[in-house]
Amino acid sequence: MAIEPTTYKIASIPADGVGREVVEAGRRVLDVLAAQSGGKFAFQWDEFPWGCGYYAETGKMMADDGLDTLKGYDAIYFGAVGWENVPDHISLWGLRLNITQNFDQWANVRPVKFLPGVQSPLRKADDTELDWVVVRENSEGEYAGLGGRNLSGRGPGNEVALQTALFTEKGCERIMRFAFDLARTRTVKKVSSVTKSNAQQYGMVLWDDVFKRVALDYPDVTTESVLVDAMSAKFILHPEDLSVVVASNLNADILSDLGSALAGSLGVAASANLNPERRFPSMFEPVHGSAPDIAGKGISNPIGAIASAALMLDHFGLHEEARRVEAAIERATGGGALTRDIGGTSDTHEVTEAIVHALQNALTPA
Repeated sequence: MAIEPTTYKIASIPADGVGREVVEAGRRVLDVLAAQSGGKFAFQWDEFPWGCGYYAETGKMMADDGLDTLKGYDAIYFGAVGWENVPDHISLWGLRLNITQNFDQWANVRPVKFLPGVQSPLRKADDTELDWVVVRENSEGEYAGLGGRNLSGRGPGNEVALQTALFTEKGCERIMRFAFDLARTRTVKKVSSVTKSNAQQYGMVLWDDVFKRVALDYPDVTTESVLVDAMSAKFILHPEDLSVVVASNLNADILSDLGSALAGSLGVAASANLNPERRFPSMFEPVHGSAPDIAGKGISNPIGAIASAALMLDHFGLHEEARRVEAAIERATGGGALTRDIGGTSDTHEVTEAIVHALQNALTPA
């Protein structure tokens, strides 16, 4: 009797700009992988037209019942949001943050990967094995959306804006335990906490206190607590000391972009927005933005989106398949399939097909 494949139902939201191109590339790779699975699994893709184009037509970034619709999916595969017709804070809060906040996707995982054939601006990367991951608190901190603008009635120049950073013991503890649990799976079992408690004496001191308490439950994991400015320097001067870096919403957002740049380009950076309890679907997306300057030219880098698809495979428990995708990416870049942002001349299609070719010609990781 034939075994029915596990079908993963995925909501595809390409959104804006190059998001459409890179999501298409990721879907191509995943569909090839499914075809190679011998009937083990398959993907059902449902695409939604939400984004700045949808906003131009409706005045909304997503449908009113969008969140209810997305609840029925196993995962969300996202492109990039933002276009010149919509202010950035409206596009971001109207779509991406609307999803991450309401689905309590509180763990944002952003690996920093140094790929063969991709030249890093960091000289140390030439002869040092570098590999770390930034774990970002994704539900509160500086992005909690608390505050407001007031007193505009006083006249020009007198308005006041308050942006309140929210730190809760629960929010700090759950992301830190997530980071420690992740560190236990890595060769180097170390967690670096990023803080700014010398200047932010309430929220970040709570962060530090929780980190010290949680660390007691993980005596097998090495720890350090580093101020965010010092950590920025450490990313460049001593990146070999890093394994898992855990930080608040804003600090991790900035540091992960720095890490991606050191790896060669934001175009190769992947991310996962996880609801670890699986009460809601998790969302997977490249770190880069919509890149209006190159959108529609077919030259965007699909690696960040394809590597995000590998993170989605891990979320589904398809760990061997995830490693195969990552190995295929390395074979492609090592073979010279590089887009312009990482020093090559290949276009989006050529890089995607190089990764597909690597998948089709090697059924085990390198």
